[in-house]
Amino acid sequence: MKMEPTIATGSLKHDLMCGESMVDIRIVTESDLMCEELIIDVPLVMEPGQWPECCIYRVPKNLRQINKEAYSPKLISIGPFHHGKEEVRDMEKLKVRYLKEFCYRSGKCQKEIARVIEENEVKIRRCYEEIFDMSSEDFVKMVLLDSTFIIELFLRANDKKDYMSSKPLLNCHIQADLILLENQLPFFILEELHKKFSKGQNSDKSFFTLASKYFISYINNIPAENNEVKHFIDLIRYSRCARSELRFKERECDLYSATKLHAAGVVFKVNNKEGSPDIKFKKSQPLYKCPCFTCLWLLNWLPCLRCFWCLEHMQPLLKFPSITIDDGTEGLLRNIMALEQCHYPFKAYTCNYMLLLDYLIDTREDVDLLVKEKIIVNGLGSNEAVANMVNKLSLEIVENSSCYTDLAQELNTHYNQCCNHNMASLRSIYFADVWRGTATIVGLIVFGFTFWNTIRPYVIK
Repeated sequence: MKMEPTIATGSLKHDLMCGESMVDIRIVTESDLMCEELIIDVPLVMEPGQWPECCIYRVPKNLRQINKEAYSPKLISIGPFHHGKEEVRDMEKLKVRYLKEFCYRSGKCQKEIARVIEENEVKIRRCYEEIFDMSSEDFVKMVLLDSTFIIELFLRANDKKDYMSSKPLLNCHIQADLILLENQLPFFILEELHKKFSKGQNSDKSFFTLASKYFISYINNIPAENNEVKHFIDLIRYSRCARSELRFKERECDLYSATKLHAAGVVFKVNNKEGSPDIKFKKSQPLYKCPCFTCLWLLNWLPCLRCFWCLEHMQPLLKFPSITIDDGTEGLLRNIMALEQCHYPFKAYTCNYMLLLDYLIDTREDVDLLVKEKIIVNGLGSNEAVANMVNKLSLEIVENSSCYTDLAQELNTHYNQCCNHNMASLRSIYFADVWRGTATIVGLIVFGFTFWNTIRPYVIK
C-alpha cells in the first residue's frame, strides 16, 4: 500500500494567510526606546537656570508689555542680556578707556585681572536665569570690560575733573541704566576685583560703601553692610526693606481709599522714614472702648490746638512713610518689583507697599490728601499723573502674601463702625474749617440763650 503524505488542512490555511498578510514588524526593546527613539536634542541655551546662585532675571513678558522702556538700557549695557545691541554700543569705547585706567591704577595687566574672572566664570554664569551661547573667551572679556568700568566709575564718583563726573546729565542716565534688573553683574565679582586690584583714591573703602554712596539718590540712607546683596537693584531693595520684622499673611480683604478712611476719622501722619515699608495704625485706648471719643472736629475748628500732643494723639493715626515720586520713580519701582516677583515672591516688601498705595489712591482727590499730609512728595507736577502711575504699577503683579494684612483688617474694622461715619458727617458739615466751626458754636450759643429765655418763665417763679 502506497503511503501519500498528508497535509493538515488547517495548518496550510494558516500558512497561506500568514504569507499573504506578512508584515515586517520590528521588535522594539526598552533599550531602543531609551537610547534611540526618544532622544530629544535640547540646545544648551534652552535649559532653564536652576542654580541656587541665580539672582539676575529676564523681566517677565507680562510686566514688560506694560512699559518696555522701564526695563531696557538706553545708554550702556552691563552683563549678557543686552550685550552687543546697537543702541548701547557707543559706550564701549569708554569701557575700554576705563579698563586701561584701571590697569594703570592697579599696576596689573589685563590678563591678571581676567584670570580672576576666569576662575569664577562658572559661578558668574550661574547667577543668570538664562544660559548664554557665548564662548568662554567672549564672556570673560565682557565681564572684564563691564566690571572694571563700574569699579573705576565708583572710584571717580567725586572727582570733578573726571569725564563722567563733569557731565551730570550723562552720569544720571548711567545711574538709571545700572539699576535695571536685566543690566546687572553679580556683586561678589565686583567686590573681589575691587579688593584685589583697586588702589589710590577711595580704594580703602569697601565696594559696598562705594556702591551705596553712588546710588545715594535712590537709597536715601546708607544701609548696614550686608554680604548677601546680590547686585545693585538688590542693594537698593535691601535699603528699603523694613527694619522691624513684618509678618507675611495671605491677603483676605481689600482696603478703602484714603479719602474714605479720612472721612471716617483716620488721620494720616508722615513717619519721616522715606522708602521704608513700615506702616502703623495707632488708636488710643479710649477709642477702642468708645469710638466716638474723638477730638478731630475740635482740631479742624482750631488747628492751633494741634501743638498739644495729647489732643492729636487721641485720634486714630495711620503713620505712613514719605515717598518722593518724580520722573525716575516708576523705572526704579518697576525693576524692584520685577526682582521681587522673580526672586522674593514671599517677601515682596515693595510690591506689598505699592499695592497698598494702589488701594489708597483711586482718584486725584486721594493724591491731594496724601500730598497735603506730606506723605507723597509730588515731583511730577500733576496729582492726576501720580494717581495714574500708582494704579499702573500694580498691573500684573501677583501678591502671594502681604505684610499689611493685619493693617488692612484694622482699617476696615474702623471704617465699618457706624459711630465713625456719624462723627465724620458732623465734622465735615459743621466743623470743616475755622469759619464753619465758629458759626456752628455761635449758633449753638444763640440757640441755648433762646431756649433758656423760652423756658425761664416756667422755671423761675
